[in-house]
Amino acid sequence: QVQLVESGGGLVQAGGSLRLSCAASGRTFSRYAMGWFRQAPGKEREFVASISLSGGVTVYADSVKGRFTLSRDNAKNTVVYLQMNSLKPEDTAVYYCVEGINTDQLRHNPDSWGQGTQVTVSS
Repeated sequence: QVQLVESGGGLVQAGGSLRLSCAASGRTFSRYAMGWFRQAPGKEREFVASISLSGGVTVYADSVKGRFTLSRDNAKNTVVYLQMNSLKPEDTAVYYCVEGINTDQLRHNPDSWGQGTQVTVSS
C-alpha cells in the first residue's frame, strides 16, 4: 500500500523559509497529480498548491502565490517539494501531502493523504 510521507516541517521566524518534501513510498512510478493542504488550529483544512503529473501545471491558493513554489523531482516523479519563502505567522498549520487524478480533482477531493508535518512561524 502506498504511503505519502512528509518531511521538512519545523519552527521558523516570520520572513524565513522552509522546504517541505513528500515521497510516495511503495511506488516507483506515479500516475498522479500531487499537492499540499494545510490545517491551522481551529480552522478547516484548506488547499495550498498542486502540481500535475508532468510537472508542467501548478496551481496555488491566493494566500501563498508568489511566496510558495511547488516542484516535482524529474528523476523520481513520486517526490514533490514545497519551497515556502517569506513565511508569515498565519502560515502556521499542519501541512498534508495529497494525491489525486489531476490538479482539479486534487483541489476538491484528493484520493490520498499523508500524516502531516507541523510548520510553526513565530512573529
